[in-house]
Amino acid sequence: MTATDVGAVVDRLRAAGCVFAEDEAALLLDAADGPDDLERLLARRVAGEPLEHVLGWAGFRGLRVLVGPAVFVPRWRTAFLVDLALGMLAERDHPLVVDLCCGTGAIAAALLAEAPGVEVHAADLDPGAVAWARLNVEPRGGRVHEGDLYDALPGNLRGRVDVLAVNAPYVPTDAIATMPPEARDHEARIALDGGGDGLEVHRRVAAGACDWLAPGGHLLIETGLAQAPVACDLFGRHGLRARVARSEDHDATVVIGTT
Repeated sequence: MTATDVGAVVDRLRAAGCVFAEDEAALLLDAADGPDDLERLLARRVAGEPLEHVLGWAGFRGLRVLVGPAVFVPRWRTAFLVDLALGMLAERDHPLVVDLCCGTGAIAAALLAEAPGVEVHAADLDPGAVAWARLNVEPRGGRVHEGDLYDALPGNLRGRVDVLAVNAPYVPTDAIATMPPEARDHEARIALDGGGDGLEVHRRVAAGACDWLAPGGHLLIETGLAQAPVACDLFGRHGLRARVARSEDHDATVVIGTT
């Protein structure tokens, strides 16, 4: 492919509103199996489909996390939650982690890659997400379960979980309409919609956490900065000592509850 052809790909991406057109063009060119395949991939991207869905993977902490149409794309900000979890796991012998509301299993896959010896379970309600999570997590030695929050987990994990890592949906229902169309139109609503104030799933997670966490175990939930005080309050009402961790670099907020 000539430089002129590459320039034409960049121009089409830029005209479609892709801010990082040059980077995206390089990824699409690398992924394409010839000119016809490139045109197919490019047409999907120009039509507004997320780049990660087009490529079939999302970059997350140096991993290629496999994704597909309609599934939630792992966000850069969630790397902060992984950093926090890694620090907590380093303090435990033979640690056990649950990635709840796991989506494609990005958190679980990252922890398996970066914390040797950790036992990792992941769970999600969405069968489509679970299928992708199994591809990302189980080859690395973790286990993936399908079901509604704690109902999905094996009973023998009760009272043993050192870190409960949760990236539950936290967008208020009325705010979904204001999200970028890549998310709003192409990711499963169940992965975005957190109810009226965005914290409906967080309430359910907090209510059951103490039954599953080990003594001194931690619940980590990603949330919005404005939602964090409410999340702290609901953690406290369910027996957890709560604090807020914030990363400006990642533009990420995590509420931490400790038994």
